[in-house]
Amino acid sequence: MKQKNLLKIYLLIVFGVFFYFDSYSQKSVYAGIEIGSKGIKISVIDVNNIKKGDYDIISYWTENIGIAKGISIDGNLAEGDINRAGAVVFENLTKIKNKYNVADENIFIVASSGVALANNTQALIDKIKVSTNKELEFISAETEGKMLLKGSIPPNEYQDALILDIGGGNTKGGYVDVQNDNKFEFFPLKLDYGTITLTEAINKTIVIPKETEDIEVYKEKSFAYAPLLREKISEMLNTKPLSLQKKRIYLSGGAIWAFTTLYYNNDNDDHFVPLKMEDILYYDAILKNNFGKYENLAKTNKNADKVINTYSQRHLISANNILIACLESIPDLKSKKIYFAKEGQIAWLVSYVVDRSKKVKNNF
Repeated sequence: MKQKNLLKIYLLIVFGVFFYFDSYSQKSVYAGIEIGSKGIKISVIDVNNIKKGDYDIISYWTENIGIAKGISIDGNLAEGDINRAGAVVFENLTKIKNKYNVADENIFIVASSGVALANNTQALIDKIKVSTNKELEFISAETEGKMLLKGSIPPNEYQDALILDIGGGNTKGGYVDVQNDNKFEFFPLKLDYGTITLTEAINKTIVIPKETEDIEVYKEKSFAYAPLLREKISEMLNTKPLSLQKKRIYLSGGAIWAFTTLYYNNDNDDHFVPLKMEDILYYDAILKNNFGKYENLAKTNKNADKVINTYSQRHLISANNILIACLESIPDLKSKKIYFAKEGQIAWLVSYVVDRSKKVKNNF
């Protein structure tokens, strides 16, 4: 059976295992708008049968609106970024209603845990309310990890899997384990570094103005920052020692999307893309020493062009530094399997719909 068909089978099993259904749900279209640190993601899905966890992705797109840069500068979301986010959310909400005919009550607007790090989140909540007349909910890192796990990992591998998502504002994930009364319990993992926040933290160490645009200086500062990054990652994993024993590692987020797009030039429908550590290290060398290769690729490859327009060279270096440090902190890595879960970006919406359905009693 082709891998691209596995996701629906996995979801069918997971909803059958973890949810008790007391009635049947008719076919419905749902949409989600997620305000993330690096961009605003929009998903539209057709839930064919919530009882079976069966859905189709109608459409998915991203607006490259960075909103979290100010968090590393003064702890706040910049007013201009908040206003721009409000306008983009309104524009896409209108598009969802008009083009896909999604009912207003079936559209959810959320903000990621990376954005939630800001001190002035109420300003964003107020802007979204004024722009859309809808409530904005912030998803905690723990909830993000749980949603990601539900929608991305084959349920028959839950007990032997670890998931990590490298976002713009933070890195989150976790695993499940069987606890009292044979019930599954989710154990979250969270690191307060993501692609954008790590880049900004490194930028702060460059104190000479004339060197701020020098990529060689940034690489030096990035290398000097690496011990602290590894320390934080080891601390995260060691607080949940079972995470180090998992045999399958599922990865998602913009950092992994960028890597697989640029390095593997991956454009197939497989939900799970096997990854190799040696490839990630070779890709790292290209990012730091031959970035022109990917800039040239972007001139003829639309997917590579999307990556280059989304992330700067500095962002890609930071993203891969987090990826490498996470993997190097896991013992006996060669004996483990590593995957990119390509559709992790819509996992939150699937879980969100199920968790809020009156047709479903959530036992996990």
